[in-house]
Amino acid sequence: MSRILLLLSILLSSLNIAGKNTVVADALSRMPLPNASVFDRHGKTIGICNAAGEIPYTRPTDYPVTIRHIGFTEKILQKPGADTIFMQENTIQLPEVIVESGRHKVMHMLAYVREYSTLSTYTDTVSLFREKMVDYMLPPDITSRFKGWRKPRILSAKSYYRFTDDEGLDSVSDRCGHHFSWTDWIGIMPEIPLPEKLHKPDIAADTIHGRYTPAEIWMKKHSKVNVDINVIADKAARKWVPALSSFLMGDIDFERFNIRANYTNVAGTTVSPADLSSYSFNIESNGRGRGMFMFNRSDQPLYVTTYAEIYIIEKEYITLQEAKKWERFAPAPDEIGIYEPSEAPPLDSAILTLIDRVNSIDRDDIRLAVAPDHRLGREKIKLNAGQQILKRLKGIFGIDYVNAKRKWKHQWNDFRRERMRHNDGNPPEQQPEG
Repeated sequence: MSRILLLLSILLSSLNIAGKNTVVADALSRMPLPNASVFDRHGKTIGICNAAGEIPYTRPTDYPVTIRHIGFTEKILQKPGADTIFMQENTIQLPEVIVESGRHKVMHMLAYVREYSTLSTYTDTVSLFREKMVDYMLPPDITSRFKGWRKPRILSAKSYYRFTDDEGLDSVSDRCGHHFSWTDWIGIMPEIPLPEKLHKPDIAADTIHGRYTPAEIWMKKHSKVNVDINVIADKAARKWVPALSSFLMGDIDFERFNIRANYTNVAGTTVSPADLSSYSFNIESNGRGRGMFMFNRSDQPLYVTTYAEIYIIEKEYITLQEAKKWERFAPAPDEIGIYEPSEAPPLDSAILTLIDRVNSIDRDDIRLAVAPDHRLGREKIKLNAGQQILKRLKGIFGIDYVNAKRKWKHQWNDFRRERMRHNDGNPPEQQPEG
């Protein structure tokens, strides 16, 4: 009898541990963090935390898992059973945008994008990790003749694909004949009013409920504001992604569509693109092969997941004349490198393994019967000085220098050598006089 009781107690204990929901919370405020993304040991998205900060169901074989929430330092959970995981907030902020002249009315923004996407059918899976440099151009108002662009315009990109199927195929490439991620559609959110509860207090929170679930969860800490949005909670939440209205009303079924936006230097009763410092989104969708990204010609169901983090590197108000110069410039894939901001977390081991496999491909011996991804770039540089890259890019685009079009190769090569010396810890070279 004693052995039976002992076995029952062990069984009940294991069930309690298995059924225990780990909560992800802010280390400073101790408040739960909804919509934090959870990745398994292979770098694949498991899901996101619910409104109470509880992580989704995770199998013991998925551990160790990585928890990411943009604006916070990521955490690695080695095994199940933890009660609460506290995440430390990043303190890096962009400088406040100042309008120096009435002529400077167009806002230009540079950003670094990191995305994880997966496309699955009944038999095949394509996993994608991609890094991109993008920009946005926001006109002063909707009546302006110059429309700019709110969706990200790709300046350079590096892509890493892994292909698997039910027959055991496991191959990698930096090329793919099809495009299926959501990152090119999610752009800068419009100006949105703050909930009334956040107008006066220095520290405040508010939740706006949708039809069945919370649609917006707001948090204010002095001049910093964070908001977690469930786009499919109700129609009102779609105001955050006006460019996707056709998709939301079409034949694509969104099982998850969550956005987190981080704002700094918020002074009024609205949050605007001028205050935006970073944002992320997590999307799960399914549709048919012919209607969803034109991936293939069959009518089989396709399931796509995309998790992406977007870090605003620099933003400034410019003149309409300068904005049109930016608009006309179409960079070649090898002109601009990848500039990773210092606040972006290190890549996990599964992604590093994928990158190493792709970079080890012997391109002299292998011919791929697909066209190359035209968004591929060549170089990634760790950078925390947005003004430096902005100055160089403006030189390339002919905004600051009369002879920029003729000199851009020389300037860019100098900049790349300078950053490589800086990253290696070497002193700068002495330039010859004269």
